[in-house]
Amino acid sequence: MITDPLFYAAAVPAVILLGLAKGGFSGLGALSLPLMALVVSPVQAAAITLPILIVQDVVSVWAYRHTWDRRNVVIMLLGAISGIVTGYLLAAQVSDAAVKLAVGVISVAFAVRRMIVERRATPPKPAPADVPRGIFWGWVTGFTSMVAHAGGPPFQIYVMPQRLPRDIFVGTGAILFALINWIKVPPYLALGQFTAENMTTAGALFPVAIASTWAGVLLVRRVSGQAFYTAVYVLLILVGAKLIYDGALAYL
Repeated sequence: MITDPLFYAAAVPAVILLGLAKGGFSGLGALSLPLMALVVSPVQAAAITLPILIVQDVVSVWAYRHTWDRRNVVIMLLGAISGIVTGYLLAAQVSDAAVKLAVGVISVAFAVRRMIVERRATPPKPAPADVPRGIFWGWVTGFTSMVAHAGGPPFQIYVMPQRLPRDIFVGTGAILFALINWIKVPPYLALGQFTAENMTTAGALFPVAIASTWAGVLLVRRVSGQAFYTAVYVLLILVGAKLIYDGALAYL
């Protein structure tokens, strides 16, 4: 197990952000890995994070087990599986910086456009959960989750225009990413990242992971549906900007 206090000074806030994201404040989790990568390698940070995410998934899935959209999960999962496989096969050839930059630009553009459109006198009707777009954005979600740990924004880009009720939106993401995280386990095993040090370190952070996820669930349920969507748009812009910054910095 990692014993360096500096690691936990970064890891504990990172896990809290992951928990709040799992509880419903989508997007905050994208800030976690950069925090942990300040004190350990990005690869090790990702390996420590995955078991923590799986534990947090248990809490979020239980909390939203009655409020999720089956059609969206099935459609997106079909694309996500192929995206994860693609990401695993191309892990050595695909630049994390390029993926982050692209996802960041798309996320900011989408969120800004939606915020402008929805403030018109006659906002657009909710979009349907159609198969072609769902499979495409599911593939992007799986691919970016595997390669750059940035699966949240593509999921939001597909689901948010549907204007689902708050709890169904959060529950759909909880179920989908719980399944995606389990599908990512074999590739991580194949890459040899589940070492004893990484697993015991993740285990030491489980209590923080569980408590922060429940906190996220309780906080989200105190926010109205309209305020929740506005908050998610703002978070999407901030996370997109962070991804743009990370990607551009890597190139520079």
